[in-house]
Amino acid sequence: MFARITQYKMKPGSREAATAKLETVRDQIMGMPGIISFTNVMNEDGSGCVVSVVDSQESSDANAPRVAEIWGAFAEYLEGPPTPVGYDVIAHWSN
Repeated sequence: MFARITQYKMKPGSREAATAKLETVRDQIMGMPGIISFTNVMNEDGSGCVVSVVDSQESSDANAPRVAEIWGAFAEYLEGPPTPVGYDVIAHWSN
C-alpha cells in the first residue's frame, strides 16, 4: 500500500464552501483506481491535509492527473497549491 499526504491551506472564510464542494466530488475521488481510503482533515484556520491510501505507488502516480483536476475545482478556495508527499504504508488499521 501507498499513502499520499497532501497539505493545503484554504482562504479565510472558505471552509464551509470548500466542504460543500468536497461532497460533490466524493464519487470521483472514491472511484479512482486503487483507492482504499480517503481522509480529509481541516482546522478552523483552513489548514488541513488529505490522506489517501491506495494499493500502490503506481496507482497513486497514475491518478495524479485526475487528482490535479479535482484540486483545480478548489482553486478559488485555496491560498496556494497543495503540497503532496508520498509514503509506503507500514500499518493501516481501523475499527
